[in-house]
Amino acid sequence: MNSGASTFVEGVDNAFIFILGISFFFLIGITLVMILFLYRYNKKKHPKAVQNAGSTKLEIIWTVIPLALVMGMFYYGYVGWKPMKRIPSEGVEITANARMWSFSFRYDNGRVTDKLYVPKDTAVILTLNAVDVIHSLYIPAFRVKEDMVPGLANNRLWFEATKLGSYSLFCTEYCGLQHSYMHTEVVVMEPEEFWTWYADTTGVALPVEEGADLALLGRQIVESKGCLACHSLDGSTIIGPTFKGAWGSNVPVITQGQQREVLFDYDYVRRSIYEPDYDIHQGYRPGQMFSYEGEISEQQIELIVEFLKSLNE
Repeated sequence: MNSGASTFVEGVDNAFIFILGISFFFLIGITLVMILFLYRYNKKKHPKAVQNAGSTKLEIIWTVIPLALVMGMFYYGYVGWKPMKRIPSEGVEITANARMWSFSFRYDNGRVTDKLYVPKDTAVILTLNAVDVIHSLYIPAFRVKEDMVPGLANNRLWFEATKLGSYSLFCTEYCGLQHSYMHTEVVVMEPEEFWTWYADTTGVALPVEEGADLALLGRQIVESKGCLACHSLDGSTIIGPTFKGAWGSNVPVITQGQQREVLFDYDYVRRSIYEPDYDIHQGYRPGQMFSYEGEISEQQIELIVEFLKSLNE
């Protein structure tokens, strides 16, 4: 509570504390009154009932007091909600894309990341897109949450982070079997550090050190993009065909209605990532995978290929 990680925290927490406080007050109060009445008015034999015409004064009291409390809840809720809907005209513009079962974030300079990097004390405006089903972007520490609906235009969310650090980001709309794996991080940086990072367009390409384990780098990409939610590494079938032993094999596919076999090689992997419905693996339905064009680079495909090759060893 009151972590102060964003400018929305105080407003949301005040509403929560007010409602929680009222709830506890009446929970304790009603419980104590019930216990008191059990002892105070305990009768061995039920007395003869007396007709009561009612009390206008009492009815006014139990109408006005709850009304005042509910209006108080509404006031605090409205005060906390209103700033969230006033999206500033200027800020760091980022496009957030959601798919089963991963997030990606595209910056105006073309950089695409799996984590959300933002500057401290600066308005960040997210344009929310979903490519398959309804998702929901939720950052608990910032007290922000918004549904990501396929085809919904001008769906935006904004926040201003006020503390440095890494914060959890979740999908909170059930979106399929691997929904629980759909999470990442928000990394809040000093503005100078962020803009230095942002200006380094070489970061669009992965820095691969000499002697690095290319297969391991490829696996990290596959994991971060959510590929293993549909493709197993042990030969079992999930939603898509397994990766185990696939490299170099002949794959039975349907291409434009025609059955054929294609070699599981670099070209097939690239085509499957960018045009997943071009060659449909026999036994699987089209439309189960969406294109990663613009999200997975050619260099990343090369690393993914190295990982797939390693599964044959």
